[in-house]
Amino acid sequence: MVEFGYDFGLVGLGVMGRNFILNVADNGFSAFGHDLDEIKVESLITEGRDSEKINASSNVETFTNSLSVPRKILLLVPAGTIVDTVIESLLPHLDKGDILIDSGNSFFTDTNRREEYLKSKGIHFFGAGISGGARGARLGPSIMPGGSEEAYEEVQPIFEAVAAKFNGEPCVAYLGPKSAGNYVKMVHNGIEYGLMQLTSEIYDILKKLGGFSNAELHEIFKKWNEGRLQSYLVEITSEILKKEDEHANGYLIDKILDKAKQKGTGKWTSQNAMDLGIPIPSIDIAVSMREVSAMKEEREKASGLYKSLGTEKVGKDELEKAAEEALYFGFVLTYAQGFHQLTEASMEYGYEFEPSTIARIWRAGCIIRAGLLEEIATAYSKNKKLSHLLLDMSFVNKIESTLQSARKIISAAIKNGIPLPGHTNSLTYFDAFRSKKLPLNLIQAQRDYFGSHTYERIDREGIFHTEWEDLK
Repeated sequence: MVEFGYDFGLVGLGVMGRNFILNVADNGFSAFGHDLDEIKVESLITEGRDSEKINASSNVETFTNSLSVPRKILLLVPAGTIVDTVIESLLPHLDKGDILIDSGNSFFTDTNRREEYLKSKGIHFFGAGISGGARGARLGPSIMPGGSEEAYEEVQPIFEAVAAKFNGEPCVAYLGPKSAGNYVKMVHNGIEYGLMQLTSEIYDILKKLGGFSNAELHEIFKKWNEGRLQSYLVEITSEILKKEDEHANGYLIDKILDKAKQKGTGKWTSQNAMDLGIPIPSIDIAVSMREVSAMKEEREKASGLYKSLGTEKVGKDELEKAAEEALYFGFVLTYAQGFHQLTEASMEYGYEFEPSTIARIWRAGCIIRAGLLEEIATAYSKNKKLSHLLLDMSFVNKIESTLQSARKIISAAIKNGIPLPGHTNSLTYFDAFRSKKLPLNLIQAQRDYFGSHTYERIDREGIFHTEWEDLK
């Protein structure tokens, strides 16, 4: 054990880990890294330059002995069994009261299990989601910690120093007990899936129905990013669309294979929403469309078997205006579904979430940062009991002003055979949400008919069953 040592330790010196630890050192804290890969260790030492501010070792004992106590160690390794392996490698070298922080997109139930296991050994453990990619890790990410509040307070000064800032306010806050941090990061990633799908669909319909060039699309998304659609994803879409190909003539976007991969966090969001009984169709379909995109061979065969409907060009000005309003509508619906899941999960798992706090720490640094989040934070701040974002009057007005354009864009897409599942699911969700009566009364009747599952009535209390057919 050492009385004096480095302020902060980090295991996993890949791109994210190296950038995060350099960020820590840049903000006045000494940091020590650990990785079994000697090349990564040497690279960090070289880049850090000043060994009193930043150092690293491939030896776990050297690493732990170099840290001040209580040790504060962040794990930035892939989710799954490797996290357990790293924990076991560290345990013999830790003391009671030391702190381990998992920031590797672990599934929230794994975090609960690890917290209980390490608590029995006197070690603090909590999850802290980190969003912003490599650039965010280096210059300021959004950080989503949960778990032991006592342990978080030990690392709070470091996290607040390295986090992204929005109007001077750090984009980090303690979110709640147990696996609250990992859960919020999971839903963040689900929302990310939904927003990316919506944006790609608008790009597609502008290109196919409007005949916009990549250069024109670059300017459109750039302009949108200066208005109410201001967001990281709209901003980078603009940048992507102007990138020329280094290996061939034309734009790079036109050479990229249309198969999108995924790491599982979007799927986890959908699966958990189903477990909770929470509808999030804008996120669900975004996950499914990545799976459809993987069916490249089948899609190419099908395109030759079925006749194309052809496309009817739409006036550019008219289409651009409708597309902007439709994308804004879709963004609002996706955030609304994500925040609904967070509020329901908070009650189910005892997380004690403050939705306004979550919206605020997402305003800068993270992938889903957007101007819209300031308005979401305001809505939840003024009404602590708001059960759903679509019930806030300011959002009622936003929806009403963009709804017809959403219908127009979706209708044009359907007429011309252009898939717009993200936008279609968002609109269908909205139409169902605002419906005073749905046809599910028939489903309940069907269930009672074939399975005696019973039903409730609208005109009297109680549970009822009907003998629908004569079994004699």
